Amino acid sequence: MRVVTIVGNRPQFVKAAAVSAPLRQTFEEILVHTGQHHDDELSAIFFEELGVPEPDRQLGIHGGSNTEQTARMLDALAGLLAELAPGMVLVYGDTNSTLAGALAAAQARIPVAHVEAGMRSFDRAMPEELNRVLTDHASDLRLCSTPTAMANLGNESVAGESVLVGDVMADVSIRFAPIAEERSRALEEHGLEPGAYVLATAHRAGNVDDPERLALLVALIESIPGPVVFPLHPRTKARLEEHGLTGRLEDVILTPPLGYLDFLKLTRHARAVLTDSGGVQKEAYLLGTPCVTMRDTTEWVETVQAGWNVLVDLDAQAALAALERDIPTGERPELYGGGRAGERIVEALAAYTPAS
Repeated sequence: MRVVTIVGNRPQFVKAAAVSAPLRQTFEEILVHTGQHHDDELSAIFFEELGVPEPDRQLGIHGGSNTEQTARMLDALAGLLAELAPGMVLVYGDTNSTLAGALAAAQARIPVAHVEAGMRSFDRAMPEELNRVLTDHASDLRLCSTPTAMANLGNESVAGESVLVGDVMADVSIRFAPIAEERSRALEEHGLEPGAYVLATAHRAGNVDDPERLALLVALIESIPGPVVFPLHPRTKARLEEHGLTGRLEDVILTPPLGYLDFLKLTRHARAVLTDSGGVQKEAYLLGTPCVTMRDTTEWVETVQAGWNVLVDLDAQAALAALERDIPTGERPELYGGGRAGERIVEALAAYTPAS
């Protein structure tokens, strides 16, 4: 069977690293890069570092509003899927690329498999939430990371098949953490001591596109004592410059987007991670680093329930208190499949029988 895999941003490249290799042992895979993240620091480096196959097709679609971008992707993918005639389309996560891939395939009557299905923040103001809900309802096979995701789909009475496979990010983190430990020089390059700095990331539209919330985010990061490393997503960098806020972060270590190995190394040795990213919340948990999340909801509720993650929105005082909290002792519960999600995804694809 031919499988067309559609990716478009950093987390999807990382997830593909766990799936493409076992997938290609059983199926013919054609990897399509929409171009949603077109900066080499957010795309090509992940193909190089993680061994993801080079994209077979590149659409070069980026920029514009969510609606405009998704529409352009739909148009391009419709023609591409007609040409390639796959037996299944595989999409990851919750981006515009995810939704466009699922809709284009569903409209062409091609079965859709959605990796990381069933995740819910229950905040429909987030574009990602709309993308993931719509993708799940357009998909035929939903591949879930957690029992909570399975329950969410059940509560929504989503038609089709749902399978608990574990989380592919866990596969990648488990595999590459020791490699990052050996190869990355990120601590030395930035003059950092293990356990003596906070690693911050921010890119969500709700935090960086609204000037008032962006100012609150800057104030929160300013309030953190000790070294703070802040790799700047291109979107965040542009908004900080647009609103004249970059100068307020002169005491923060601002860096370009990091390669995956450097990011793993910095996450593993930070005293805490401060983020608005769903994927980073999960990576922090997997690496045993306390997380403070600059949102008031999360899809990864298990990390909160386990005591390793605290939601503070953009409340600086709450963030400071969360950074000083005691973290759980003992072994962290195994929440995300133990590093075998990629194998289980391929097994689920092989076992899937389209509805008549």
